[in-house]
Amino acid sequence: MAERVIPLVDHRTAPLPTPRTSSPAPAGTLLDARGRPLRDLRISVTDRCNFRCSYCMPKEIFDNAYEYLPHSALLSFEEITRLARLFVAHGVHKLRLTGGEPLLRKGIETLIGQLAALRTPAGDKPDITLTTNASLLARKARSLREAGLDRVTVSLDGLDDAVFRRMNDVDFPVADVLAGIEAAQHAGLSPVKVNMVVKRGTNDSQILPMARHFRGTGVVLRFIEYMDVGATNGWRMDEVLPSADVIRLLQTEFPLVPLGATAEGETAERWGYAGPDGRHDPTLGEVGVISSVTQAFCGDCNRARLSMDGKLFLCLFAGQGYDLRALMRGDGRGGVPDADIEAAIAAIWQGRTDHYSELRASLPADAAQGMRRVEMSYIGG
Repeated sequence: MAERVIPLVDHRTAPLPTPRTSSPAPAGTLLDARGRPLRDLRISVTDRCNFRCSYCMPKEIFDNAYEYLPHSALLSFEEITRLARLFVAHGVHKLRLTGGEPLLRKGIETLIGQLAALRTPAGDKPDITLTTNASLLARKARSLREAGLDRVTVSLDGLDDAVFRRMNDVDFPVADVLAGIEAAQHAGLSPVKVNMVVKRGTNDSQILPMARHFRGTGVVLRFIEYMDVGATNGWRMDEVLPSADVIRLLQTEFPLVPLGATAEGETAERWGYAGPDGRHDPTLGEVGVISSVTQAFCGDCNRARLSMDGKLFLCLFAGQGYDLRALMRGDGRGGVPDADIEAAIAAIWQGRTDHYSELRASLPADAAQGMRRVEMSYIGG
């Protein structure tokens, strides 16, 4: 068998554009070049993870010799909060903490508390959520809730223990993830959402067992098409199971009815479990599918992503970011004032034209595969 060569672009050290700071930021919500508002900021707090899922941090790249960022390179909690405050002032009302595995960041509750003290121009607290593999969730759920976290999303790619251990590639048991989900529910981090990345031929046998397990529990299960994020996961189109096929499979066992979106720019297509009368029974709950490969949702994407070292990315499939940390730290004397950072954020967002998922189908296969893209482990999912 030929050895697979995996190209890797280290976005932590790649040169980045310098954001413009010359013009003042407009008041209120920012719109990009396609008229999309900025509503959702996803904040990566660490580049470390204790799992080695092949679609995110494959072991052959992220091995014992891999060099992670030093702590000094990471944004401090105060720097994250400063940037989040500026984003919230310009329309962001949802802050999602990601990684790597965000619960590996020491003192994460302190950051959550600082973010929970922020207020939108209307005086509302932003929605604060966190995506986790749940390996540490059972012991931290209560303190996270007390700090001000609203909800958690748990990544879980199967219920069968052997399948799950192969997927996480560190022999972590599924029972401990389920214990974390239960602890989150008891702590009030609800509704808990569970994301399952579906890889054809690897874990698609787990679709129905996952639905059976979470139906009626209050947990919202979502199936995600295996995506071509980054360059290290060896993505192939023939390993993508379209969401339409997932729904058809679910409907062989469960009557489903379509549900409307709950928020502007929502990525998941929602389906409710139907009761005997054929209508959605809220006690049975719902499932969702996220179809970024077969049904692009670029048209209303309102998300930006901030890496753990202060780079701003405008798309999950982006090839470059913008260095906000350099603006904040400057030459070591505190960097530029808030107004200049706001102006930079505005200039970056207003120039945004990203719509990779819409373009994917029109690109030659070799062109799509060869595009330089940031790794999911660097900016979160």
